[in-house]
Amino acid sequence: MFYAFITGFFLGISLIVAIGAQNAFVLKQGIHRQHIFYIALFCSISDSLLIILGVVGISYFFNDLINDYSKIIFGFAALWLFMYGLSRLHSALRSNSAITANNLEPISLFNTISIITVLTFANPHVYLDTMILIGSISQQFAELNRIYFTVGACLASFVWFFGLAYGAKLLTPFMQRPAHWRILDILIAFIMFKIAFSLFFQNG
Repeated sequence: MFYAFITGFFLGISLIVAIGAQNAFVLKQGIHRQHIFYIALFCSISDSLLIILGVVGISYFFNDLINDYSKIIFGFAALWLFMYGLSRLHSALRSNSAITANNLEPISLFNTISIITVLTFANPHVYLDTMILIGSISQQFAELNRIYFTVGACLASFVWFFGLAYGAKLLTPFMQRPAHWRILDILIAFIMFKIAFSLFFQNG
């Protein structure tokens, strides 16, 4: 139970923690304290719905396919996670990225939600990572443990987006140093490698 929950949680965190367009927008709004509750709530619920759709969809509509080709599917999932971990290590070695607090003009709540909707659902990686990858990995767990895995992954979304939105002011000085981004990338890579090897050896 605990292993399934913690696996879902750390996998969810690892997949959404990289600074992309969505997270950058949440950060900027958080730094300027504009509509942060609604943004964090929207992102968390959207992410959770995609996770649940992925787990339920793969469980009920592709269950036979998963059972018949589990070694191949989990093998590809493990390889994808391993390659993702390598990309984070590469980023840690080469990246000089940092958060900068630029001036931001106030925008209405409607326009804010419109922007975050596009940034969330127009990104093809959200469907690969959130629905397909998490949904596929959830299949290694039995019925009740699969629920704990899903709860862990969904909770990770709420923890991340609310923490990012409300902690933006505190995070900004810390994350202005590229060295801190490197530490974060190395940590993400370690989590990805651990889950990838776990998948590989459990289903090898």
